[in-house]
Amino acid sequence: MFLRPTITAFFFLLMALSATRFSLAEDTKPANTPGGKIEVLLIDGQNNHDWKRCSPVMMTTLEATGRFEIEQATVSKSQVADFSPDFTKYDVVLSNYNGASWPEKTKAAFVKYIQNGGSLVVVHAADNSFPKWKEFNEMIGLGGWGDRNEKDGPYVYWKDGKIVRDDSKGRGGSHGSHWEYKVIVREKDHPITRGLPTEFLQAKEELYDRLRGPGKNMTILATAFAKGGSERHEPVLMTISYGKGRIFHTVMGHSHTSMKGVAFQETLIRGTEWAATGKVTFPSVTAAELPVDRAVSRDPKDIKPAH
Repeated sequence: MFLRPTITAFFFLLMALSATRFSLAEDTKPANTPGGKIEVLLIDGQNNHDWKRCSPVMMTTLEATGRFEIEQATVSKSQVADFSPDFTKYDVVLSNYNGASWPEKTKAAFVKYIQNGGSLVVVHAADNSFPKWKEFNEMIGLGGWGDRNEKDGPYVYWKDGKIVRDDSKGRGGSHGSHWEYKVIVREKDHPITRGLPTEFLQAKEELYDRLRGPGKNMTILATAFAKGGSERHEPVLMTISYGKGRIFHTVMGHSHTSMKGVAFQETLIRGTEWAATGKVTFPSVTAAELPVDRAVSRDPKDIKPAH
């Protein structure tokens, strides 16, 4: 029997559709490890930034929560030809890598891993890597340098309350001087940003601007105004879906000192957990813990374990 829908039914249908905005992103999957910890593969070894001092800060930040177990893959130029990890062993790949291209078979295995529901976290200069790898650039949404320009996709930024996709010609990737920039949350209901103050300061570092790329299936979670750079509100935190995979992309994390900024640490923790599991269980942060009038830093060893 066909029932004529009522106004009430339409209302609940509307509510259900609205609630699905992030539903795909929040589909959860269990961690690989028997103890329920999230298994992370951190890739480094080549970077135009100081990966030798940055990677330990990221590792300590995540491990201090008691939620993550990390394996480090340090890939030098002489080792890259033999780099062929089993990505399926890990819940999430954390990239602090900006160097020589991986072997084709490794790239193909990585694409398959993400397409089938694997996950990726891209930190700062890792979005400079692999400018000619089409699938990777779709995974990260936006990238910089490496001769990127209008052929690689539009500039994407925030203006007048909406996202702008700008096809203007020009280089991809630049930044102004180092400073304590204000992060403004644009998507308050996403699991990564839910429970964070609407505005807060990141520790002194360079702020990427003029990134460009495909920008497909991308949600901009937060922006910052690029003073002395593009002079517009640039993406700082992004999520991207690729196949069944989840990607978290943060432009924060220029140096080991700025990685001690609470803003970087809190968003790295949340973004990595979300990418791996589709949810965030780490406690919310108050405006006093992450203020907007000063940038707060801490030793990652002082991070309290999640309950």
